[in-house]
Amino acid sequence: MMQGPVDLCVIGAGAAGLAAGIFAAEQNPRLTIELLDGAKTIGAKILVSGGGRCNVTHDRVTPDDFFGMRHLVRNVLAAFPVEDTVRWFASLGVELKREATGKLFPVTDKSRTVLDALIQRCRQLGITLQADTRITAIDCCDRLQGSTENVPAGFLIRHQHGKVLARRVVLATGGRSLPRTGSDGSGYEFARRLGHRVTPTVPALVALILEDTCFHTSLSGLSHEVELQTLVQGRSVDRRTGSLLWTHFGISGPVVMDASRVWTHSRERNEAAELFGNFLPGRTADQAREWFLAQTARHPRRSLLNMFAELVPERLGEALCRQAGSDPQQGSAQVPRTTRDRLLTDLTRFRFPLVRDRGWNFAEVTAGGIPLEEVNFRTMESKLVPGLYIVGEVLDCDGRIGGFNFQWAWATGRVAGRAAATSLVGKPRGEHGEVTAPRQERT
Repeated sequence: MMQGPVDLCVIGAGAAGLAAGIFAAEQNPRLTIELLDGAKTIGAKILVSGGGRCNVTHDRVTPDDFFGMRHLVRNVLAAFPVEDTVRWFASLGVELKREATGKLFPVTDKSRTVLDALIQRCRQLGITLQADTRITAIDCCDRLQGSTENVPAGFLIRHQHGKVLARRVVLATGGRSLPRTGSDGSGYEFARRLGHRVTPTVPALVALILEDTCFHTSLSGLSHEVELQTLVQGRSVDRRTGSLLWTHFGISGPVVMDASRVWTHSRERNEAAELFGNFLPGRTADQAREWFLAQTARHPRRSLLNMFAELVPERLGEALCRQAGSDPQQGSAQVPRTTRDRLLTDLTRFRFPLVRDRGWNFAEVTAGGIPLEEVNFRTMESKLVPGLYIVGEVLDCDGRIGGFNFQWAWATGRVAGRAAATSLVGKPRGEHGEVTAPRQERT
């Protein structure tokens, strides 16, 4: 069955898609707007984000918090800064609170609060929401029957229940992360067929799996500060400090999630990547050695375990001692020099025996996608396909953990929604018609 033409069709009703639809409708209330989503539940990723609390944004967002072309990221973020995001959610009835980490959550601590507010606003604006509507193809049309507009006249969107004609399209399909929420990567193929490039995509903000021979299972549930350094082809490319969480399968926690993107990208390029941890953030190996020797001189009979307990969690200290082949209860003065050197190396430069990342089912975001340089940052309109706007995670831009990726979604959605609506101001609303000449698909 053929629908339309509608003025604007948003493909994907996640954070970016919902924002695009809302801002478009607010900019031009006369528009007919549809949001189509392939998942059975609208906003499924919003519901599971932040442990079910939805980390809406961060109190300070800068281009340095993102991987991507930062001069372009800067301009998009400037169009919708955090202060405006907070006010926008307040206008939707969602008050936000700041936690010590700078993360902003709804005061209810429930992601449902955020999603319900967005859906309610869509309904108030007369936006049509359709779940369980998986898109199979998007084709450009030379013109729509009865239309006097110049190219771009519109798009023919095919889905499992039929077809819809649309004058403008917002591509908000998300990436490949958390596929159970509907993100299956299909947006990349749509973009390719319309002429866009897609950079390699890898899981980001994802936990990492360690070799079974490592001691991580004995530390499962333990969290502490660590400085992580990633080396690619022997060269240091990333260094960051934060909280690491040991798990039954390996390592997780904010600092690991943030560092994972560099490791997964390097592996995808078949480059040798290594991850090292300094369990004494801020201290060098030489400083650790001086501390050890001074402690041994003052307390020669003090056990290694008691000594290390001043610096690291006791369970970690015990695991490191056993890893070095030393009895944790052994007096520090009795430790052979070779064993001491290995202990100090593991304390300040522990090589994590990584096997792989935990995969798309657990990754919170996708790294890679449609290049930012192929989109006009002032409007989020494709430079290759007039009338097509691209937003959110499907773009080659990903932020660190802490609400940054949501801020990117709200910002790109707002820019695209307002721009698409403005482009339709004064345009005659279409009548039901057939596509007369779909454009040749690009390869």
